[in-house]
Amino acid sequence: MEKTVLKIGELAARSGLTVRALHHYDSIGLLTPSARADSGYRLYNRDDVERLHKIQALRKFGMSLADIGTFLASPDAQFADIVAQQIAALDQQIKQASTLRDQLSLLQRQMPSEEAPALEDWLGALEHMKLYEQYFTPEELRRLPFWQQSARRNAKWRGMVSELQSLMERGVATDSEEASALSQRWMETLEHDTATNPAFAHRMTQLLQQERTEGRRSPITEAMQHYIGAAFNARKMALYAKYLNDDEMRYLRENSRKYQQEWILLFIEVHKQMEQGVLPEAPSSQALAQEWMRLFHARAGSDPQTQAKIRHAHETEPELLKGTWVSQDTIAYIRQALAACGPV
Repeated sequence: MEKTVLKIGELAARSGLTVRALHHYDSIGLLTPSARADSGYRLYNRDDVERLHKIQALRKFGMSLADIGTFLASPDAQFADIVAQQIAALDQQIKQASTLRDQLSLLQRQMPSEEAPALEDWLGALEHMKLYEQYFTPEELRRLPFWQQSARRNAKWRGMVSELQSLMERGVATDSEEASALSQRWMETLEHDTATNPAFAHRMTQLLQQERTEGRRSPITEAMQHYIGAAFNARKMALYAKYLNDDEMRYLRENSRKYQQEWILLFIEVHKQMEQGVLPEAPSSQALAQEWMRLFHARAGSDPQTQAKIRHAHETEPELLKGTWVSQDTIAYIRQALAACGPV
């Protein structure tokens, strides 16, 4: 049978306190045993143990013994509120400890294993982590491959950066086969490493710009970004040229990058709608689809035949969508939204 009372030594052993501490609690009236044995031993019952539990919980919350006595003596005291506050404080500590552990693990993976990192290496890595956290929530960072350091991925990016630097130093044209192939690999890798999320890609670009603005070293310069962008666009134009005549290509080249920022923001909003499960028939989706068509007409021109050729190119050349953060699912979503709009 379960014991109904505990001697002071037994309670001390079970609670992790010393007998001296329990004597002190008794002397200040904080925890007075409910009974004594004939031999004079203090005896603690269930109510006493419950009170001790409250005392220990409040102590861990930072209350002084005097404040605890006053609190427990109050008939309006809501111990549940104190427990809730303690749980919230512990949750915050756990969150901070988890964040710190993630940061230290990331920092450890960023450091070279063959030699001790210099102070500048540590400071640079810490600054970089802080910068990431300005643009991404903890939940987003867990989804972002760039944040999860990988030796293989880092080596792949170093190789592409080195290859890009070589092309630029040798003066290789952006419409060359070398530049074209590199730009395709670059953009597809970037698409993958930003979790195919255009919002993540946009924020990564902003992060790079902030690094440069604040004078931090960045392996990817603004000139490199322009070169890759021009080479990637030239590759797409070469694919379109298989379907369009000279006049149509001239118009497309003049307007292909004119609305780039508007397209990026639109991709972000469409991706968000799809990720949140908003139906294509919803008014917000229809509005995005109409904006999509406005930009498409501005880019392709008003001739229905030219527009049909470009749509045919997209259906025939799947590479046109690779590295653009737009999938066939995105196209299908927009088409469904347009169908829901009815005649315009």
